Amino acid sequence: MIVLDRLKALEVFRHVAELGSFAAAARRLRLSPPAISKNVAELEAHLGVRLINRTTRRLHLTEAGTAYLENVRRILDDLQEAERALGPLTANPVGTLKVTAPASITLMRLSSHLPKFLARYPEISLDLHLDDRRVDLLRDGYDLAIRGSDNLEDSSLIARRLTTLQHILVAAPAYWTARRRPTHPGELAGHECVRFTHSGHADLWEFRQNGRVERIPVRGRYSVASSLAVRDALLAGFGTSLIPRLYVENDLGAGRLEAVLEDWDMVETVLYAVYPSRHHLAPKLRVFLDFLADVFRDGDEQK
Repeated sequence: MIVLDRLKALEVFRHVAELGSFAAAARRLRLSPPAISKNVAELEAHLGVRLINRTTRRLHLTEAGTAYLENVRRILDDLQEAERALGPLTANPVGTLKVTAPASITLMRLSSHLPKFLARYPEISLDLHLDDRRVDLLRDGYDLAIRGSDNLEDSSLIARRLTTLQHILVAAPAYWTARRRPTHPGELAGHECVRFTHSGHADLWEFRQNGRVERIPVRGRYSVASSLAVRDALLAGFGTSLIPRLYVENDLGAGRLEAVLEDWDMVETVLYAVYPSRHHLAPKLRVFLDFLADVFRDGDEQK
């Protein structure tokens, strides 16, 4: 007998014992009388003991049945109490959200909005881990991860697209003056290329134009696992790099950085919210997903 059948049988036994009638239990539980009899018989067979003595006119509990009923009541009452206690967690946005996200995109786009989210949902606590490494959501107990990927790997996780980060090739004006601006991707061979190590294209930069694809192996003395650190190196005039336009938009506008090869299409990184399952989605996670979608959609509209 599987667990679910056993729980059903316990409910049936309790109602029969308390109502003193198979027919009354059938009406209360909206089951047929044969189904009531079957459940009690299977429970007795499972336990190896008779619980109810019954005749055509009446029934009464055996000594074992009386003792068993006391335990069954406690078990079923405890189960009901556990379900009632779980109610707020399944109906309202409450509890702790454990989230992992890349530091750069969080600091550039997301973190300033988080206090508004927490003010909107006072019963939610946020445990946010900034880490550019890819963590194991299930093993490490995360509710959600924000991930950027050129090609999201197949997995059992659910991925919700948030935005697309367009990359551009930039450097400081002084760097371009000293090293000469490339007019073709192939001319990057002699340049100091700053590489973002957590990308899928750290050592091979791809450029597309009119159906033609150029994949350029790049070299450089500086590789780093933070896009903001890449930006700092560019502002210092150290080298050139492919970097999401979002991270350098203000620097481009102020003339601190300048883009080249703008007639070529460069890599795109899609940003996803990744979580374990769409089934029985906790309200706290559902409202956070909607919040993330609003934040990144608003940012896209402002471009």
